[in-house]
Amino acid sequence: MGPIMAIKTNDRPDHAPDVQEILTSYGCNIKTRVGFHDVSEDQCSMDGLIMLQLFGKEKDIQALFDELDTVEGVKVKFIDL
Repeated sequence: MGPIMAIKTNDRPDHAPDVQEILTSYGCNIKTRVGFHDVSEDQCSMDGLIMLQLFGKEKDIQALFDELDTVEGVKVKFIDL
């Protein structure tokens, strides 16, 4: 199993496009992607959480982390199990 990365996005409407652009550019390094946010009948959460199972060279995975880490309103962490 490859590394696991968690991405917390605050103010999703403002920051999600930047996150999506970065994730798209590293698409070949993403084996699994799962997104979570709270929803109800009258409201959609402003924050979101994305979990990634990654694949590839360590330098590419670190570059993905570094790019995401520059986006305002985004926190990125590796999960060590």
